[in-house]
Amino acid sequence: MRWPYNARVSQLPSRKESNRALALQIIHYPHPTLRHVSKPIRRVDDELRGWVAQMFDLMYEHEGVGLAANQVDLPYRLFVSNPTGDSQQRKEEHVFINPVISKVKGRQTGSEGCLSLPEVSADVTRSKQIHVEAFDLSGNLLEFDLEGFIARVVLHEVDHLDGKLFTDRLSETALFEIDGLLEEFEIDYQSRLDAGEAVSDERVLARLADLEAART
Repeated sequence: MRWPYNARVSQLPSRKESNRALALQIIHYPHPTLRHVSKPIRRVDDELRGWVAQMFDLMYEHEGVGLAANQVDLPYRLFVSNPTGDSQQRKEEHVFINPVISKVKGRQTGSEGCLSLPEVSADVTRSKQIHVEAFDLSGNLLEFDLEGFIARVVLHEVDHLDGKLFTDRLSETALFEIDGLLEEFEIDYQSRLDAGEAVSDERVLARLADLEAART
C-alpha cells in the first residue's frame, strides 16, 4: 500500500545476508501473481527472513507503508508494514504471517494507492475497526485491535493476499475515472509479453506452485 507496523530489527538478517536470497522486485498490475490467493506459511527459515528484509527495503524505496508477498511475486500469506513510512521508525515495523481479520466494525472512506499500481489512487470504503491475529518471524502470536488509518493499511494488504486490489472495491463511476490508467498498465504488460520480456501466465503459475510446495 502506498501512503505519506513487531518484527524487531534483530529478527531480520543484515542487508548483506538478505542479498544472498532471490532478488525481489515489485510487480505491477496486471501481473497474474497479484490475483493469486496466497497460501499459509508453515515454515520460516533464513531464506524467508531474507525476503522479508528485502520487502521492507522495497517498501521504503517506493514510499509505501505496506507490502504484501504477492506484490513481490511470492505466493505466501505474509505482508510487512510500517504506517509511518519512515525507515528510521523501526519500532513501528511489523511482519504479519498468516493474518486473520475479525470483529470488523464501522465504515470509513479514504484515499488509497498501491505500489503495484503506481500513480493510481481513489477513495475506498473499508471497515473502521478490526481485530487482527498473525504470527511474527519468531512464531509469536500477535493480536491487535486497530482503527482508522492503521486498520485501512492492514485491510489493504490482506486484500492483496486474497488476490484482490483496491480497484475491486470501487464503484463503477470511480473505476471509470481511472480506467484509462489501468488500460495503460494492461497495454504495457501485453507488449512485454509479446516481446518475450515478461513470463507467460502458465510459467508464473508453475513457479508459484513450486514455491508453495517448498514452504506451505
